[in-house]
Amino acid sequence: MKTSQDALGSLGPSDRPKTPDRGYRNIVAGTIGHFVEWYDWYIYGLLAAVFSSQIFPSDDPFTSLIAALLTYAVGFVVRPLSGIIISPLADRFGRRLILTLSISGMALGSLIIGLTPSFATIGYAAPVLFLVARIIQGISAGSEGQSAIAFMVEHAPANRRGLFGSFTNMASGLATLAATGSAAMVTASFSPADLAAWGWRIPFVVGGILGIVGLVLRARAQETPEFEAESLVDQKSAAARLMDLLREHPKALLQAAALSAPAVAYYTWATFLPTYAKLTTGRDLASTLAGSVIGLALLVIIVPACGYLSDRLGRRKIFPIIGAIGMIVLFYPMLLLLNQPGFGVYVLVSASGWVVLGIWQSVYPTIQAELFPASVRVSGIGFAHQIVIAVFGGTAPLIAAAFVGAGQPMLVAVYMIAIVALSLIVYFTLPETGSRAARATVAPVDPEVLEGERLLLGTPQAADEATRSR
Repeated sequence: MKTSQDALGSLGPSDRPKTPDRGYRNIVAGTIGHFVEWYDWYIYGLLAAVFSSQIFPSDDPFTSLIAALLTYAVGFVVRPLSGIIISPLADRFGRRLILTLSISGMALGSLIIGLTPSFATIGYAAPVLFLVARIIQGISAGSEGQSAIAFMVEHAPANRRGLFGSFTNMASGLATLAATGSAAMVTASFSPADLAAWGWRIPFVVGGILGIVGLVLRARAQETPEFEAESLVDQKSAAARLMDLLREHPKALLQAAALSAPAVAYYTWATFLPTYAKLTTGRDLASTLAGSVIGLALLVIIVPACGYLSDRLGRRKIFPIIGAIGMIVLFYPMLLLLNQPGFGVYVLVSASGWVVLGIWQSVYPTIQAELFPASVRVSGIGFAHQIVIAVFGGTAPLIAAAFVGAGQPMLVAVYMIAIVALSLIVYFTLPETGSRAARATVAPVDPEVLEGERLLLGTPQAADEATRSR
C-alpha cells in the first residue's frame, strides 16, 4: 500500500508542496558533498610538483613529476569503468546511496595519500599506496559527478533547474579554489625542505577529515522525488537500463560527451597552469597559485549567475556556444601573453580562462540531465561524461607537461582549441532544454508508463481516468 508521501513523489516539482527538507536542505548536502569530493581530487595535481621527488624519486625532477602525473592519470582511467558500472546502480537503487559511497572512497584515498611515508622510509610501498589511493578515488569520482547532477536537478523546482544544476560546478569551482588556496598557503608557509618533507601532506589530511563531514551530511539527505516515482514503475535491472541507454539514446550520449569535452581546458587551467607558468617562464609556484585563486573567484561567481540566467533566457542558444567560442578565441593569445613578466599578467591570463570556462560550465550539467529520462539519467551522464573525462581531462596535465618538455609549450593551447572546436560543432545540434515543465526531462515519456505510475500510486486523477475508460 502506497503512502501519501509516496504519492507526492510522483508529482512534478511545481505540483508538490514546497517542503524545505525535500528541497533546499538536500541541495546544501549535495553541494557541500560535491565540494569535498573535488577538493580531494584537485589537490593532488596542484601539489604533484612538490611531493613527486619524495614518493617517486629520480635523478631528474621532471621524470619524478611525470611519474606523479601518470599516477594521477590512473584515477581518470578508472573513472569510466566506475561510471559505466556504478551509474546504472544509481538509476536502480537511488542517487543518495551512490553519493554516500562515493564521498567515503574519496576521503579514504585522500587520507592514504596524506599519511603514506616517503620512498626513503618504506621504499616502493610508497608509490604503490599512492596508486591504490588514486584507484579508490577514481572509482569514487567515476560515480560522483553524474549522481550529483541528477540529485541536484531532480530536487530543483521546475523554474530553477539551471540554477540548481549549476551548483555542482560551482561546488567544484569552490573546491578548486580551496585546493589552490591550500596549496598556495602551504607553499608560502614552509621552507622548501619542510614543504617537501611533510608540509604538502596537510591539505590531503584536511581533505580526508572534510570527507567525513560530507559523508554525514549525505547520509542524512533524502532521495529525489523524481527517482522515487520512477522506481515505482520501472524495476529493470542495472544492466537492462544500460542496454536501454545505448539502444535508445545514442544522439543524447554524443551531445552529453561534447558538453563534457572542454574539461581538457578545465583540468589544464585548474591543475597545470601554475606548473606551466613555473616551467615555461620561471615564475614562483607560490605566486602562480595565488594568482589562480583570484581567477577562480570569478568562476565561482559566474557559474551560478549564468545558471540563474539560463532559467530565463534558455540554455543551448547562449551559454555552451558562447563559452566554447570564448575558449577558442582566448586560449592561444592568453598562453602567449604568459611569456610577459609580472604577477598581474598571470592573474589576467588565469582570470580570462576562468571567465569563458565559467560560462561553459554553468549550464552543461543541467542540459545533460534534461537530455535523459530519469530511468537512465545517471547512466547517460556517467557513460558520456566519465569516458570523455578519462580521455581528455585525466591526460590534460600529462600531455601539457609533455609538450612543455618537448620545447613546444604553445601546442598546449592548440590541443585545447582543437577539442573545444569539435565540441562546438555538436552544440549546434542541442535541443533547447530550458523548459519549465514539471518533469526534469524533455526526453519522450511513454504515456503507458505515466498511466501505470498513476494507477500504482492510487491518485484521484488515475481513478477518474480508469472510471472513464471503463
